[in-house]
Amino acid sequence: MAIAIDMAGKAALVTGAASGVGRATARKLADAGACVCLVDINAEALAETADLLRDSRALAHVADLSDPDACRRVVDTAVAKFGRLDALCNVAGTVTFAQSHTMKRADWDRTIAINLSAPFFLSQAAIPHLIEAEGAIVNVASFTAFQGGAYAAAYCASKAGLVNMTKALAMEYIRQPIRINAVAPGGMLTHMGPGFIDIPDGLDGELLQRFSSLRGFVEVDDVADMICLLVSPAGRSYHGACISIDAGITAG
Repeated sequence: MAIAIDMAGKAALVTGAASGVGRATARKLADAGACVCLVDINAEALAETADLLRDSRALAHVADLSDPDACRRVVDTAVAKFGRLDALCNVAGTVTFAQSHTMKRADWDRTIAINLSAPFFLSQAAIPHLIEAEGAIVNVASFTAFQGGAYAAAYCASKAGLVNMTKALAMEYIRQPIRINAVAPGGMLTHMGPGFIDIPDGLDGELLQRFSSLRGFVEVDDVADMICLLVSPAGRSYHGACISIDAGITAG
């Protein structure tokens, strides 16, 4: 049975909107009738996403989300443009594959800043508006929140923190008209995957293959569909949940 996603008259903010899950989520929300604030550090690719949404109300905002002040400005910009905020989709993420004993501190710090701190500061700025609109937050975590991944200690730590932060916020605001959830995808064919970024020499390729399921990669559109469900009125019964979409990676 198909679930109708109706976001007419609502406004959403999607980070990581220049590509992958972020772009797919933005397109699906726009198709469902939402006004969408598109956020990414990649200005050129973000403009391409905006062009795909040219028949809807969309705002492209270039920002480096490792800066907490930039996170607050993003929310302020979206509310100023649309007059409301109904959905915050924290999709933006980064990963650096490296042996832990050689990983640069700057890579660790940036991974934590973008994958964990940015969703917090974006949520912090958005929550008052989302309570007013009876809206929702969805954080994009990863199967590595529950299962270690070789050469990705910072990424795994950030995603595990993001899942528990989601649950903590859900409990804190359980008496308020806001829903806060997460999704945990498995390996996908996006620009962040091992096949699309530079992998340092000397890493064990067999261990890196464990980032994908025996059933293959997870479809980006499937993850975007779940995000849209969770931020829409159709997701009204979800709160404090983390939905695994990993083709069985964490099953055993």
